[in-house]
Amino acid sequence: MKILFYFICINIVFSQQIPYFSEKRAMDLLVAQCDFGPRHPGSIGHEKMKVYLTDFLNPLCDSLFVMHEETKNPFNDKTMHLTNFFARYNIDSSVRFIIMAHWDSREFADRDPILTNRKLPILGANDGASGVAVILTLAEILHKHPVANIGIDLLLVDGEDQGVSGDPESFGLGTQMFSEKIPNPRPDFAICLDMVADHEQHFLMEQFSLMQAPDIVDEIWTLANDLGYSQFEKKIGYAVMDDHYYLYKHAQIPAIDIIDFDYPNKQINFWHTIQDTPENCSSESLKSIGSVMVQYIYGKDLEHAE
Repeated sequence: MKILFYFICINIVFSQQIPYFSEKRAMDLLVAQCDFGPRHPGSIGHEKMKVYLTDFLNPLCDSLFVMHEETKNPFNDKTMHLTNFFARYNIDSSVRFIIMAHWDSREFADRDPILTNRKLPILGANDGASGVAVILTLAEILHKHPVANIGIDLLLVDGEDQGVSGDPESFGLGTQMFSEKIPNPRPDFAICLDMVADHEQHFLMEQFSLMQAPDIVDEIWTLANDLGYSQFEKKIGYAVMDDHYYLYKHAQIPAIDIIDFDYPNKQINFWHTIQDTPENCSSESLKSIGSVMVQYIYGKDLEHAE
């Protein structure tokens, strides 16, 4: 009955003017991140991006938590400095959820087919910048069109992509630390956006997402299909130990992952290679995921109207 009511609300929202998600703006924000260069902890690009995110988010949200953390680099055991950004909207609402992405890029292109490239850092246009671009665009939308009945939290986590292959707990480091100090009011669930901008977009239903928050998966995939985005396929996909996995494991917040792990397809994959560049990303793909998020946010806001 709750899901039926939600989609009745969505039909009402369709008949009203709701915020427009600009694919051009999102793509510009993706490129702007990549212009800083690789953004792994300790790099010049990482430091520049940290300042950029602080300056970008501060005037747009009701409350911004900039969380500085220290941990061990999984590759060399040296101290690694991480920063998580937690931007909150309608802070007094106890009904709220997170939209999250990781903003760091991987230090090593360890999946590159050319062996000599494997010690180079990746640019992280899709794996990192794409989810952040959608979230930064949402930050501007939420600032201009405040939600009235729910709270929204935008979470940009660091240190997601610095792990050692074969050691899952060495990934998602920023999320693991964020899970220990989540400010009140506590979010009800989370939606993670990762690798959402490739040209051949296909979103299968990630396995941990179906285990952790099956109702949220069904809501979003049904909404996306109703909007005409057939790339949200109601088929079971990979099991991915992404930030959503660690948020649920360490904070017990149900979380889902919207991810297209075949980048761009099953025959070719630019994941963790030096080919993860803006040229291999699509503004139309950003448009689809961003539009679904906007419709979902404002549909939920209407659902909780008194």
